[in-house]
Amino acid sequence: MTMNRRAFLGTSAALTAALATPMIARAQATPRVVVVGGGSGGATAARYIARDSAGAIDVTLIEPQRVYHTCYFGNLYLGGFFDYDDLGHSYDGLAANYGINVVHDWAVGVDRDAKTVSLASGASVPYDRLVLSPGIDFVDGSVQGWSVSAQGRMPHAYKGGTQVELLRAQIAAMPQGGTFAMVAPPNPYRCPPGPYERISMVAHYLRENNPTAKILLVDPKESFSKQGLFEDGWNRHYSGMVTRIGPDMGGNAIEVDPAAMTVTIDGVVEKVDVCNVIPGQRAGQIAFAAGITDGNWAPVSAYDMSSKVDPNITVLGDAAAQGAMPKSGFSANSQAKVAANAIVAALTGSRAFPARYSNTCWSLLDTDDGIKVGATYEASDTGIVSIDSFVSQVGETADVRAATYRESLDWYRAITSDMFV
Repeated sequence: MTMNRRAFLGTSAALTAALATPMIARAQATPRVVVVGGGSGGATAARYIARDSAGAIDVTLIEPQRVYHTCYFGNLYLGGFFDYDDLGHSYDGLAANYGINVVHDWAVGVDRDAKTVSLASGASVPYDRLVLSPGIDFVDGSVQGWSVSAQGRMPHAYKGGTQVELLRAQIAAMPQGGTFAMVAPPNPYRCPPGPYERISMVAHYLRENNPTAKILLVDPKESFSKQGLFEDGWNRHYSGMVTRIGPDMGGNAIEVDPAAMTVTIDGVVEKVDVCNVIPGQRAGQIAFAAGITDGNWAPVSAYDMSSKVDPNITVLGDAAAQGAMPKSGFSANSQAKVAANAIVAALTGSRAFPARYSNTCWSLLDTDDGIKVGATYEASDTGIVSIDSFVSQVGETADVRAATYRESLDWYRAITSDMFV
């Protein structure tokens, strides 16, 4: 084979351009869906789109972590009710069972005109439909004196993984009679009951291992999810251990000093041994890079979770501004199934079903003392709206509370299977 100089130079230029911005190979004739974020929303969406399209859609899942550690049930690990390894889940089943192309990399940019996602490695992934499920990032300056650079000293432990391990180690190392402090987040935030279940689980651990320790909960909110149930549980199980300081007592005027391990509340300095700072939250950074946010979150249609800025992009879970649903793993999983059905229908011509959503948030107060809150939802022009709800009641029998806890364990097994198996 011979090649003239012009052909050679043209081929060389094309090869140089391709190497400068590599494209992950995709089947061109098949519709392409790229999912960014492998948590409760993203993994579920990728699995359902691949499964329900039966190979008619090429699905790529972009997730930097090779093992996903759930944020939910991390509190039970802190309390000694759950093993850390049981929080971790592999993506191997999504690739092996559904043919999903799992790419372990960071998505750092979205070109909505070209319909490509750029990766930290320099690669670029084309899409026909893009699903963003990036979870949360933190609002800079939401807690005076704290930044992400201080998370090794004052952990947030509000993303699954090593931060939860760090907080557990810090609690275990507390001196006898020491003080654990939490700075709770302002609304809206991931898992509304989460900080208060964490207080319960830390109290359980301390009661068993450091019974003279104290817990200081500094909270900028007037009220919080399942408040009566949590406060009843703290009084019954951990009497005198937990003190909550709300905004009426300076809970919204705080400053932390990670180096000195102090929390200043309305001008009063408190020396603490462990400080769990849960900052204000916003959508994961890729939503901002895609240019689909309004304020801290990404507004979506309640009918299919598509972005109100770009209908070729779907936003799931914590990052979405969708209406009445709380930001939770259960919500993200529910939203992912609605979105997957809509995407498969749009790309293959299959039937689309009306959007229906549900959510339940379980919490553990103490051994076999489980509580829950939940609702079912439907779509409207103004957003997702609740159509009925339920919540545990103060004074329930021990049998009811134990059954509620067992129900939460069954749910954990079910949702992680729904995501990964």
